[in-house]
Amino acid sequence: MNLRRAMVVLLAAFLVTESFAATTNDSAQAEGRALAQQLLSLKPEASFTNVGKLIIRGPKKQRREVNYECRVIVTETNWTSYYSASHGTNVLPGFSVEHRDGTANRYFDDRTNLLNATQIAASFAGSDFSMADLGLEFFHWPDQRVVKWEMKRSFGCKVLESRNPEPGSGGYSRVVSWIHTETGGLILAEAYDARGKLLKEFRPTETEKVNGRHELKEMEIENVQAGTRTTLVFKL
Repeated sequence: MNLRRAMVVLLAAFLVTESFAATTNDSAQAEGRALAQQLLSLKPEASFTNVGKLIIRGPKKQRREVNYECRVIVTETNWTSYYSASHGTNVLPGFSVEHRDGTANRYFDDRTNLLNATQIAASFAGSDFSMADLGLEFFHWPDQRVVKWEMKRSFGCKVLESRNPEPGSGGYSRVVSWIHTETGGLILAEAYDARGKLLKEFRPTETEKVNGRHELKEMEIENVQAGTRTTLVFKL
């Protein structure tokens, strides 16, 4: 084979490879957007209230408990989650998240002021959960892609990578979520800071059977950089 023909063959192979990579990437993004939209469409059937406690552990194993309440109000057009917390007789600042199909979440403080992306990255009630974490804000980011399928904690999962083009102060650059293929439940999530370093790990830790159905009883979030951890325990 002469040099010219060899260059033509190599160029053709390169173009085919690039075309395949682009097609694979487009497919991963389409599947990722569909999966994220499926998760966001899980609207509650009726209004309800969840109560429980936040068990907050500091870097030196200090422990404190905060009372927690989430009141969900469902209407014909949207649903809103109201989060509140208290420590003894001290009522802590709360917030609310308005969910509406096809649009971004809107977050408000106790005085109904609209919060921005930097504000919702702040801690809720001094815990490792941010307001954005509780609102599952990362599923709203435009860049969603299914990167692989794998077993995690003995469950078959789709691995969804959510990328944030503008992390901002205290925000995440990307979140990797393991989604159970059968139930759509979140098995594990890893959040990375603006430098691409692992910042937090989120995982459900315990379920309980209530009226024949398995309900989430505990979930935990760990800040691996700060060495802190918060467990949210629901009273079912």
